[in-house]
Amino acid sequence: MDSYIMTRSEMGTPNQPAYVLITPVKDEEALIGETIASVISQSILPLQWVIVCDGCTDRTEEIVRAATECCSWIRLICLPQRAERSFAAVVHAAEAGALAITVKDYHYIGLLDADLRFGPDYFERVIERFETNPRLGLGGGMVVDLGQPKDRSPRNRLNVPGAAQFFRRKCFEDLGGLIAIPEGGWDTLTCIQARMLGYETRLFTDLVIDHLKPRNISKGGMLRRMWQMGVRDYALGYHPVFEVFKCTGRLAKYPPVVGAVAWLAGYLAANLMRRKRLIPHNMLRFSEAEQLGRVKRACGLSRSVACQFVDGAHMHANSGQPTTGA
Repeated sequence: MDSYIMTRSEMGTPNQPAYVLITPVKDEEALIGETIASVISQSILPLQWVIVCDGCTDRTEEIVRAATECCSWIRLICLPQRAERSFAAVVHAAEAGALAITVKDYHYIGLLDADLRFGPDYFERVIERFETNPRLGLGGGMVVDLGQPKDRSPRNRLNVPGAAQFFRRKCFEDLGGLIAIPEGGWDTLTCIQARMLGYETRLFTDLVIDHLKPRNISKGGMLRRMWQMGVRDYALGYHPVFEVFKCTGRLAKYPPVVGAVAWLAGYLAANLMRRKRLIPHNMLRFSEAEQLGRVKRACGLSRSVACQFVDGAHMHANSGQPTTGA
């Protein structure tokens, strides 16, 4: 760590846009060192980096504390252990980190997971995108699991994974806080909310971030994971028509057929059980309209029965009438 010690003079000129980072972390002793090394090697260093240890029980806190001794701009916050954990925990930790920021003169704020690795010019290139597009409120690179192809071209380039969301400061403040969803998907909601406020959101597919461990892994195996993703989609307010199209597009993905079936089954089960959706009604309607618009564009100019059905659903989404199970 000593080789990474840098002075404030190496953190860019006063004319460069300044940014801060927040990293919620829970027991990442094996990987957080990689993330620390990536941040410390940036061509433009953050003005402050708040790392929030959320009840860590391994050596994570010790590793971060050693980094703070080398870099005064790294700040460690320790939260008590929680009896229960869910995907909402990362939101609570991130908000604790935002409250712990002590610097004032910054233009951007980034959320960063503790199991990532990226190039030394990553944040410089991200900031360049924001500086050339004043309407851009939220952006970030493409997070790719190790072993997965890095030249993918996602259909949806509007949503940015929560592992590396980067905000214009005003956009972050206008959001008024992140929405905690136990099933996960807070990052998707954040992107939707930013667009509702008139900001652009963008996934930078040419800026690749290595994710050092598989995402969304839970007990019960791959099919259980797919089921939970379907439940999450329902909690996020995904429209039934969009969910069917989405799962149809996943039929060839691993595990083929059965994964898509399990995903859709989780969504339908949550719908039948009338699971509560924890998102504001206006956001639900906005999201449904976006999703059905994507389905219509995928249909092209064809006036097939499917597209006519989508048109009817789209009018329903824009009418303000509640959908089944919402």
